Amino acid sequence: MQRLLILGGTGFVGRALCAQLAERHPDTELLVPTRHTGQRRALLALPDVELAQADIHDEAALARLLPGCDAAINLVGILHGDEQRFRRVHAELPRKLAHACRVAGVRRVLHVSAMGAAPDAPSRYLRSKAAGEAALQISGLDATIVRPSVIFGEEDQFLNLFARLQRWAPVLPLAGAHARFQPVWVQDVARALLRSLEDPRTIGQTYELAGPRVYTLAELARLAGQACGHERPVIALPDALARLQAGLMHLLPGEPLMSGDNLDSMKVDNVASGRLPGLQDLGIQPTAVEAVVPEYLSERHGCLRLNDWRARARRG
Repeated sequence: MQRLLILGGTGFVGRALCAQLAERHPDTELLVPTRHTGQRRALLALPDVELAQADIHDEAALARLLPGCDAAINLVGILHGDEQRFRRVHAELPRKLAHACRVAGVRRVLHVSAMGAAPDAPSRYLRSKAAGEAALQISGLDATIVRPSVIFGEEDQFLNLFARLQRWAPVLPLAGAHARFQPVWVQDVARALLRSLEDPRTIGQTYELAGPRVYTLAELARLAGQACGHERPVIALPDALARLQAGLMHLLPGEPLMSGDNLDSMKVDNVASGRLPGLQDLGIQPTAVEAVVPEYLSERHGCLRLNDWRARARRG
């Protein structure tokens, strides 16, 4: 592995993966395309990371990026959008990547899908993820697919959101409160991708990446409240009110907190089926939520981080 192309390398999972790759394979060059190179300069602190300004949905751009690479890793995903946007990101991009890899002679591909992906799944998100998997499975490439449950970690947009809401709201009205998840730590996901890259026995396999315990969404919201020191009563919304809440949130500016398609995804348990290999088959013992979350959601952690920044500023 002398050179790797990492699509989505500036994202949540991508940053964790790049850090682990830099530590374990310091001589491997990591090529990370992004539309705005100035936004993710933190990656440049890692050795042998090259940020390339490129539109990865442009097939000509992919054709320029791939020559000289030993493998391509696709981490790109979205949680919100219409049918066209989901299809473009989750289905068409893997198809374009597979075609560009064949042309460039790059056979090894790793792809991040999602737990519950299926052609007949209830949400656009999960159906589009299944279409992306299918594009790689018929490509003839040496592909490994991973299906993580919801991913948590210091910079997540999941438990951090519940913590922020409970810091100011007296109660937490919650859509999909009874939906079931098996959260997986971002570092375990990155480690699984790294192990897959290193072990040719993972070629052709699909792995379900899940933590050691299943929670309802309400239980996770309460856990986030406890960790940040502001636990609030969680009120489970009936489906009609949940749909109304999701519709109103979708109208707010910026990335929506919840959408109707998210609620449709939660009709399927986001837990390991047991029919596919998982983290243990990659030699990874899954990390419990309770072992990590209190460290990054506690207010004390935020104060310590501010103190560290202040100390660096004084040294500068």
